[in-house]
Amino acid sequence: MTGDKEGRQPRQPDLRDLQLRLRSEVGRIDEQMRALLSTMDRLQGLLDAVMAISREVELPAVLDRIVTTAMDLVGARYGALGVLNESGEGLAQFIPAGLSEQERDALSETGLPRGLGVLGHLIRYPEPLRVDDIPAHPSSAGFPPGHPRLHTLLGVAISVRGEIYGDLYLAERRDGRPFDVHDENVVVALAGAAGIAIENVRLFERIRVGAEQFQRLLLPTLPDLGPFTAAAIYRPAAEPSQLGGDWYDAIPLPDNVVAVVIGDVVGHDLQAAAAMAATRNMLRALLFDQRNSPGAILTQLDRTLEALTNNPVTTTALARIEPEGSGWRLRWSTAGHVPPLLITPEGRAEYLLVEPGLPLGVDTEQPRPDHSRFLPPAATMVFFTDGLVEHPDHPIDESLNELAELAAAHAALPLREFVQTLADHHPSDGHDDMAILALRAPHA
Repeated sequence: MTGDKEGRQPRQPDLRDLQLRLRSEVGRIDEQMRALLSTMDRLQGLLDAVMAISREVELPAVLDRIVTTAMDLVGARYGALGVLNESGEGLAQFIPAGLSEQERDALSETGLPRGLGVLGHLIRYPEPLRVDDIPAHPSSAGFPPGHPRLHTLLGVAISVRGEIYGDLYLAERRDGRPFDVHDENVVVALAGAAGIAIENVRLFERIRVGAEQFQRLLLPTLPDLGPFTAAAIYRPAAEPSQLGGDWYDAIPLPDNVVAVVIGDVVGHDLQAAAAMAATRNMLRALLFDQRNSPGAILTQLDRTLEALTNNPVTTTALARIEPEGSGWRLRWSTAGHVPPLLITPEGRAEYLLVEPGLPLGVDTEQPRPDHSRFLPPAATMVFFTDGLVEHPDHPIDESLNELAELAAAHAALPLREFVQTLADHHPSDGHDDMAILALRAPHA
């Protein structure tokens, strides 16, 4: 027998109540799913931001990227990064983002923020700071003329190796809402990654400077090559911490003869730099035997390197310039190197295109032909490495033509300014180190 003591039947659940409860539960699950998706989007955005910052290898680019990625993560209209000075009490650098051109012009005369107001509050108290009404904050000091009127702020300190490096400021969410705890959390996480990126790029810069100094120590100071004038320049690769194998040399020989050489050892490491130094020194010794032609000297060099070292493949061009009549005779041989560039006294640029031969370290039995060309008075010879012209997006012939046009347009410059111009406006992408050696014959 069913029912209670009074014989009543148990109450059946109301269908309408079930539907309401079901809808409420579905709504709650939907809200949780949306929150989960939002969190996943934020995490993915944070990961993308960290990767973008980590890819930069120059400090100014890293600092700019930190500001812009932080703005993107929280949808901020304005952002800035203030780098502290040595005392840690003021700003040495201020990188703003989001300002219109008109706003930048209006603030151009104001100068660097002095670290007062809410900005100064974060400097003094480097804890995450969220402000919903900047003018009402106890530390507020107002805005300078021309400054956007801001209301909301999110500030987070950036530490490098345990010391405060600077402060990241974000203002005015694009949706008009104040910054919330989720914004704070994601920017705090970004600031942690930013500190690591800043430290890495500063370390890269120290390594780069050390590598460049070491590289320059291996290169010679050009001697007096009178009656010729000469100038040379070396530029390291854009990629940090890379040693290069590019080198040049010029040696005055008896009877007004000048020998010049340029070369490139394959690789970007300490072995390449050491091989470059060894090759240059061996070649210097061989150059004083003027009975041998440039081709014969390169053959002897190749066989010596094969017998005594395990040097990597090397390209080089060796030339000897001798007096002849009213001008000069250029005799040269190449080992897989880019052709030298001749600029006539009239300013016409011409590559001395010949069979390039095999690089050193490939086959010592292959002959190395010699080539000869008369140089008129006031002619200029330009020897360079392929880092000056190589670009992954352009055919090598296109880059060579661009270099020839550049050289012809500036051929009247003094030689030191001339090589500087070629290095500053080269057609390559800068991924490789480059060396240039230019020699100018005297006027008749």
